[in-house]
Amino acid sequence: MKDPYSVLGISKNATDEEIKNAYRELARKYHPDNYTDNPLSDLAGEKMKEINEAYDAIMNSRRSGKNHTDSYTAGSSTSSSFPEVRSLINQGRLEQAQEVLDGVPPGSRDAEWYFLNGTVLYRRGWFEQAYTSFATACRMDPSNPEYRNALGRAQRQSGSQYNPYRTYGSAAGCNGCDLCTNLLCADCCCECMGGDLIPCC
Repeated sequence: MKDPYSVLGISKNATDEEIKNAYRELARKYHPDNYTDNPLSDLAGEKMKEINEAYDAIMNSRRSGKNHTDSYTAGSSTSSSFPEVRSLINQGRLEQAQEVLDGVPPGSRDAEWYFLNGTVLYRRGWFEQAYTSFATACRMDPSNPEYRNALGRAQRQSGSQYNPYRTYGSAAGCNGCDLCTNLLCADCCCECMGGDLIPCC
């Protein structure tokens, strides 16, 4: 692979912000959408791949060279990396987005963190887990319409009902009430088939 700094046209002493700006400029220039029905589309696609790989190589190298948690302060309401996470999600680079989110210490995870974590989970098709993250974001910032809309989408996909007393974090995502309800349904089915009553709580 070529020197990633040369690919982005920056020096090795460039700041993180300069790296991101160089990446964005090149991504705008070579994005495949700009070359639809163009004979140069294949070349642009290769160039875009090279740019993405160079950016990832630089950022991964910098993250491994310092304590990743230094970028975050406990109790802060926003993180400088969250715009980067949104950008990664929009590009479909979900694994990289999750890596950045996982680097945030649990004590510094605010409503935006839970919203973005839910968005990654939702894009991967894990609707129940996404629902839990979105619900947490809504509890932390109930006036945010973006969070509420995301919760509604996840609710429709997962079939969940927004219940503030629901037991989050259990392995199956159910609680005692769910268990009793399922037993009662099974009892009704058994009765219809002429079976014996199932003892319930």
